[in-house]
Amino acid sequence: QVQLVESGGGLVQAGGSLRLSCVASGRTFSSCAMAWFRQAPGKEREFVAVINWRGLITYYKDSVKGRFTISRDNAKNTVYLQMSELKPEDTAVYYCAADRNIADVTPLAREYEYWGQGTQVTVSS
Repeated sequence: QVQLVESGGGLVQAGGSLRLSCVASGRTFSSCAMAWFRQAPGKEREFVAVINWRGLITYYKDSVKGRFTISRDNAKNTVYLQMSELKPEDTAVYYCAADRNIADVTPLAREYEYWGQGTQVTVSS
């Protein structure tokens, strides 16, 4: 079992930066792929970024490439999402998710067994 708690969201002006953190409980964190998803009002949840269990493979949604960076610290059971050059369209609730399949590095939400409660990111224009 893995429990996830996100933090770091808030209100920021366009062009600003935020760093989201997701702390996991449970001994299986280091073998999980970790991802960030987001959901804007009235829209479906969408993939943002994923990092494999060793932190060596990452994938990003096209619209955040070059602006967002996902990383992890297995010693701290924490995954991060550094967000820069934020745009109003990045406004959403951001969710951290864990995939127990050690071989996975997937953008598919259905593959993730554990989810955090979400943290709100609001970017003003």
